Amino acid sequence: MKIHQIVFSPTGGTRRVSETLCRGIDKESVVTDLCVKAADIRPAHIHEDDLAVIALPVFAGRVPALAVERLRMVNPHGAKCVVVAVYGNRAYDDALLEMQDVATEMGFRVIAAVGAVAEHSIIRKYGKGRPDADDEQTLRRFAADIMKKAEGTDCAMPKLPGNRPYKKGGKVPHPKGRRGCNRCGLCARQCPADAIPLSDPKTVDTAKCISCMKCVSVCPTGVRNIGAVMNFLATQGLKKVCATRKENELYI
Repeated sequence: MKIHQIVFSPTGGTRRVSETLCRGIDKESVVTDLCVKAADIRPAHIHEDDLAVIALPVFAGRVPALAVERLRMVNPHGAKCVVVAVYGNRAYDDALLEMQDVATEMGFRVIAAVGAVAEHSIIRKYGKGRPDADDEQTLRRFAADIMKKAEGTDCAMPKLPGNRPYKKGGKVPHPKGRRGCNRCGLCARQCPADAIPLSDPKTVDTAKCISCMKCVSVCPTGVRNIGAVMNFLATQGLKKVCATRKENELYI
């Protein structure tokens, strides 16, 4: 059995969760990175007896449509899989259910699901430092339970929380280059949605931008952001729902 990590992780939190979970599985894994330019995606060669760990972030209660579009490039060949929704200590809403539906439609056999917390991609003070040491212990326990099921004959799909139709995703702000931007173009070269023109990297095509914040995380000068006003409003809007520590959850 080979382990395949299929990950869309703009700011690194989703990948850290996936890697932590796979370390607990204690088998060598192969990574398929979906958060790159479309031409650079190399879909995994998955076999029926492999296990895929599909880890996607939650944006405003939904899985990013671009991530789902790229996930569909993978041929599952009937392999078992675990779906992992990673959220910034608010809620994952219908995201796990949506991921299960997509993976099943593609031909994966979903045997487990995980709702996991990572640092919020926009307001980093929420979920700061997560996944942390406690999360790592929890995810390793989850991994042991997942492997036990994966190596057995039980392929029953777990019952997940959520609703169909899925909730409508909320609005999220679009980051731009602010004063001090040196137009190096790193954000444009790494934007998975091609929403930043290399000729004018201070700007953003809001029709393409998915607000994944990858451009913010890679900006070498730290001046690409959503702006002070939007930052304040987002911080206040999340203050109550992110006040208490959310715990990781396993469905198996």
